[in-house]
Amino acid sequence: MTDASAPLPVVEKSFFQKLGLDARLLGMVGAFIILCVVFDLITGGRFLTPRNIFKLTIQTVSVAIMACGMVFIIVNRHIDLSVGALLATCSAVMAMTQTEILPEMLGLGLNHPATWIVTILVGLVTGAVIGGFQGWLIGYLAIPAFIVTLGGFLVWRNVAWFLTNGATIGPLDST
Repeated sequence: MTDASAPLPVVEKSFFQKLGLDARLLGMVGAFIILCVVFDLITGGRFLTPRNIFKLTIQTVSVAIMACGMVFIIVNRHIDLSVGALLATCSAVMAMTQTEILPEMLGLGLNHPATWIVTILVGLVTGAVIGGFQGWLIGYLAIPAFIVTLGGFLVWRNVAWFLTNGATIGPLDST
């Protein structure tokens, strides 16, 4: 039998816990650095340029944001098959907002200072509306997430294609 009034043992926090960091984050950063060094060695010193590292990190951001969103679905023991198609649709809506709607319909011009702010807000609203709709189908109509997101995959990918006519949209705003 233990004494209820006995003090609990003090557990020392690690260096990362004191900083509020997860040690796995350090592992991912370390793996990124190792990959960069290996590719730099393979390419004869042409890989580690500021431009390449910048492009690599910018292209990683969208995947990282999608991964954060996927955590909510996976924790609830579901799967989201439409996350990539949803990203494509939001990107297409943002590209069309930036190149067609704001410059031509509202007359703001391609490099107006407010273009990027409006475009980001439009993209966030688009993603929230579509995500809320799919969440409503799953949560309130009790349709399995697999079915909703598989249908969403087909629908949203085609919406993105329809918006852009299957072509690259450009030129984008310089900001």
